[in-house]
Amino acid sequence: MPTSEVSEPPRNVRKEAQGLIEESIISFHAQLPIPLKNAMNDFIETHPNWDQYRLIQAALAGFLVQNGISSREITRLYVGNMFDSNSLLKGN
Repeated sequence: MPTSEVSEPPRNVRKEAQGLIEESIISFHAQLPIPLKNAMNDFIETHPNWDQYRLIQAALAGFLVQNGISSREITRLYVGNMFDSNSLLKGN
């Protein structure tokens, strides 16, 4: 199956509004199946307050939370990304 590569994240460090201290960012290289990459692009185009980094971070944190990882930091990342006041507004 053809794949597409996700580019490197920005070098700046993101501070989480939920009180998380400045964290280092780990970069990784991943290959995605084309249909997954296309779906991600479609979502980001219709939700401009999301980007590929936020989407991947929310997806990974959500997967871990739903599969039994009990970490306050991971839960904060998941909730913070999923339920940001602007994240649910289409076109904002």
